[in-house]
Amino acid sequence: MSGEIYNFANDYHIYKHKKDCLTGSARAWIITPSRAQYMKRKSIMTKIRAAVVGYGNIGHYAVQALEAAEDFEIAGIVRRQGAENKPAELAAYKVVKDIKELTDVDVAILATPTRSCLEHAQQILPLGINTVDSFDIHTDIVDYRAALMPLCKQHHAVSVISAGWDPGSDSIVRTLMQSLAPKGLSYTNFGPGMSMGHSVCARSKKGVKNALSMTIPLGEGIHRRMVYVELEDGATLDEVTKEIKADPYFAHDETHVMAVESVDAVRDMGHGVHLVRKGVSGTTQNQRMEFSMSINNPALTAQVLVNVARASMRQQPGCYTMVELPVIDMLPGEREDLIKHLV
Repeated sequence: MSGEIYNFANDYHIYKHKKDCLTGSARAWIITPSRAQYMKRKSIMTKIRAAVVGYGNIGHYAVQALEAAEDFEIAGIVRRQGAENKPAELAAYKVVKDIKELTDVDVAILATPTRSCLEHAQQILPLGINTVDSFDIHTDIVDYRAALMPLCKQHHAVSVISAGWDPGSDSIVRTLMQSLAPKGLSYTNFGPGMSMGHSVCARSKKGVKNALSMTIPLGEGIHRRMVYVELEDGATLDEVTKEIKADPYFAHDETHVMAVESVDAVRDMGHGVHLVRKGVSGTTQNQRMEFSMSINNPALTAQVLVNVARASMRQQPGCYTMVELPVIDMLPGEREDLIKHLV
């Protein structure tokens, strides 16, 4: 295979679209002539160009997180309406209906409802563009990863899935806790706070104009879902309640559905989590560890998405969850500097 050689022996930034080979103990990439210009741009650390797909709560905060990240630039925003009724805060950016209308996109942040993530990823990955998302149906993650893996490898792209705070950053904490006490039990207690995934799900049901799902922790990983709905004309609370409780998002938890005049009047973006593990290190019993945070839900989700968008540029083609990524790859800066500061 002809092409030029770029040696990364002293540079930990590994980018996509390359064939791997080994030259002694140093890592090198064979780059075809068509990739030479791309690699030259990346090798001098130009900014990562990210597109935001969807402009709801997460999309709004994703733009803010990208604006705050010095190693990123916004390639554009993709939304159903395109530039029609373009929000004032997006005046400086290209807003389109199709990501193909944007140029030189490295990674797409899928700020879309969970159940549309697969469709968007299947459309974008064949373009050679990385994708990251916050897919949050825990029981479907393994199948989702398996569905995207061959697509990523075929098109030399990277997808990081289920990268919010749970699943996502909490998954990393659970993994670390289990490594510290391999035998034992872990509990994830959410809330009290607004669940975006559950709220979107409830809002999608027939007869629902707007909805808010609050998660109430009952302890030991058990939760109650309090769902507040604005009903459309002609809809009944009984019908809506049956639809909501039958959905996999709610089917496994105690769920209460209540009609309200205005969801906005009771909405609060706050949420939180308390992770606990009690177990055994070696043969020593009663090892206990905890992790807690209280956060703005969509803002933290958006920050995690930007972090893994950065990390996606440093991985081999494939589909990853956050527990499979080196945490250091999610941070900006040189690896040696980060090690000196954090270790």
